[in-house]
Amino acid sequence: MRTRFYNARVLTMESGRDIFFGEVWVVEDRIIFVGTEEEGRNYCNEHKDTILIWDREIDCHGNLLMPGFKNAHTHSAMTLMRSKADDLPLQDWLGTQIFPVEAKMTGEDIYHLSKISILEYLTSGITSVFEMYLTPFTVADVFRDCGMRCVQTSCVNNFSQSVELLEKYYTDINGKDPYNSFILGVHAEYTCSKELLEECAKLVQKYKAPFWAHIQETETETKECVERYGMTPIEFFDSLGLFEYGGGGYHVVWTNDRDREIMKKRGLYVVTNPGSNTKLASGIAPIAKYLECGIPVAIGTDGPASNNCLDMFREMFLVTGLAKLKDMDASSVDAAEVLKMATVNGAHAMGLNDADVLAEGKLADIIMLDLQQPNMQPINNIVKNIVYSGSKSNVIMTMIGGIIRYENGKFNIGVTPSEVYAKAEEIKARIYGN
Repeated sequence: MRTRFYNARVLTMESGRDIFFGEVWVVEDRIIFVGTEEEGRNYCNEHKDTILIWDREIDCHGNLLMPGFKNAHTHSAMTLMRSKADDLPLQDWLGTQIFPVEAKMTGEDIYHLSKISILEYLTSGITSVFEMYLTPFTVADVFRDCGMRCVQTSCVNNFSQSVELLEKYYTDINGKDPYNSFILGVHAEYTCSKELLEECAKLVQKYKAPFWAHIQETETETKECVERYGMTPIEFFDSLGLFEYGGGGYHVVWTNDRDREIMKKRGLYVVTNPGSNTKLASGIAPIAKYLECGIPVAIGTDGPASNNCLDMFREMFLVTGLAKLKDMDASSVDAAEVLKMATVNGAHAMGLNDADVLAEGKLADIIMLDLQQPNMQPINNIVKNIVYSGSKSNVIMTMIGGIIRYENGKFNIGVTPSEVYAKAEEIKARIYGN
């Protein structure tokens, strides 16, 4: 496909570049031009040997084009447990509501249940997800089949998967198609023995690869690790060599100065999940302290059983809103920084350096936001509006790899929403018995 977007406000998310009126041109899966209308004419004059015949030209009517959001932590197939496992603290939630149900789920179940989340991601302008779940091969299949970008990590622990499988996922998923990649990781310190983590560290060294896990999500988790090893999970992982090549953690709510020193030294990313952390009463992450230390922060929704909403607009507001409350400072964590977390930082955390900004040569993972709705008017500061008043209702188009997967309420993932929902109901009836 060759697509020309014109008459658009363009937010490239490149450092130092303001929003401007212009055009974005896409050929196949890449952006070939971003600039003003005049710059477009100059481009054509300079590239007279290139014949630009468009399959589609889209008048954006002054609406906003920007990079898609990156959901940097989720468990997509947990749609099955959405609103079936609520109002419990994390450990009770996992032990009584989640792990017993997951034991009944098959790879085929995970394939179909993930499609509900994919539909929801598209309506939220999410073009890539950082996924962690039980059957990585079927997860890779569903994201490939639906045409959505997915970076996976493992939930290896004492009870599920293995280090041998972790290596197989890493070698077999990476490089096989443009939609899928895989990063080394485990579920969490509290579900992994020291021996298992030492074996994972050998893989980190073998592949010189980054490492990810749920880290210091709750105060209890952090204290129990200190009781076991005399170290926090971050200190413990680092002592085993797991962070020698970078990586990061999901949640990362309960950290101290020493933890943050290690994170800065190792170049680790924080993926904050404010919606899930609020609902499970896990705490408020010290986002301002991370920014002060130069620790990059990305944003994830977490899964649809713990959030329960897969809405990047809500997460962005909570990142800055909770930070302001925690610090009792209305200036804490500026909206522009939050939008960077949801786009550029998320892409870099996931290793998607070709999908971070709108620029020539980058992947065409683009969203359009409707500015002609009341919540976006008047137009004083578009970036602030996106974070403080933006909504999924403003997403009118989501393009991934040059293909429009969602536009004006219509999906293009190879299956209809009604078929997705009917299959999910079948799975729910079998597992829950109702």
